[in-house]
Amino acid sequence: MFVFDLGRLSGQQSMLVFHALARMGMEALVIVSPLTPLASVGYFQDAEKELDLEFCRKSGIPYMRREVGGGATYLDGNQIFYQLIWKKDNPRFPKAMKDTFPWFSEAPVETYRNFGIQAEYRAINDIVTQEGRKITGEGGGDIGECMVFVGGILLDFNYEIMSKILKVPDEKFRDKIFKTMEENVTTLKRELGTLPPRNDVVRVLREQFEKRVGKLEPASLSPEVVSKMKELELWMTSDDFLHKKTPRIPKGVKIREGVEIFYGLHKTQGGLIRTVEEISENKIEDITISGDFSFYPKEQLGGVEKALVGTPLDENQIVEKVDDYYEKKGIESPGVGSKDFATTILNPVREARKV
Repeated sequence: MFVFDLGRLSGQQSMLVFHALARMGMEALVIVSPLTPLASVGYFQDAEKELDLEFCRKSGIPYMRREVGGGATYLDGNQIFYQLIWKKDNPRFPKAMKDTFPWFSEAPVETYRNFGIQAEYRAINDIVTQEGRKITGEGGGDIGECMVFVGGILLDFNYEIMSKILKVPDEKFRDKIFKTMEENVTTLKRELGTLPPRNDVVRVLREQFEKRVGKLEPASLSPEVVSKMKELELWMTSDDFLHKKTPRIPKGVKIREGVEIFYGLHKTQGGLIRTVEEISENKIEDITISGDFSFYPKEQLGGVEKALVGTPLDENQIVEKVDDYYEKKGIESPGVGSKDFATTILNPVREARKV
């Protein structure tokens, strides 16, 4: 198996490498960072629905769609990506994708531990710290006759730009994404208080992968690989591929495994209800309620929000919490009842989990 230690490549090139190698049937480990920032969406996403394309264009951030799963993300030089490509019939590697993630995650987990961070793999595709903060997201899929496993070591991360590249229903939702990412996503620099040299991190990462996949033979990009990358770039940045329509309208944003932000919208007899809700381990961690409905006394809407914190994603329990608070505070909301609040909260979660 080859190892391509490529340093930094211009944004899209850093992602095109593994697509080209997989199509050429070359088993390899690629270690690379983007020289320039870019935004990327997963294969099952439509860029127009997931990204704020106007912001990306104005900010000079190119965007592309990759051929492995996962969500929309922001990539820059503060991330060291590992991309592993192997042939589907290679007996040394797991056959099922569900077995691939924990097996290959051992290498980045041990890399973090080498630098003093007690990281661990968390199903389905996250690496987290002891405190549960996400420090790596991973993805995988099949390309041609090969399988691909990708992830990134977070040296540092621009939470603000990440929140701005996403297409969101309103700025309140964007603000919630930013704050929740800051709380739930961490980096080497944040955990250690200082940033280890990139070369040291790459060396350890490479050593850890070599323990699992065997001897790695250094390689550089040949003219054939570069030609294949250029060919793929034309296709992968084309409007037809970028904006391939999907039946799903995004209802939320995954921050890490078990933590998601959802946007609820429900028309009731008494008016429109909107919710921005943070869901952690299937419970309401935080929620903001707004809309054009009538509510008296108006200052008690914040109390309803607080009463819902910690409530499981169960319609009966949500209804019970709202009813109890209404009765306790003598609240009136003509045309809007506890079941309407439950519907607003649960609908986006149910739709997202049907996919």
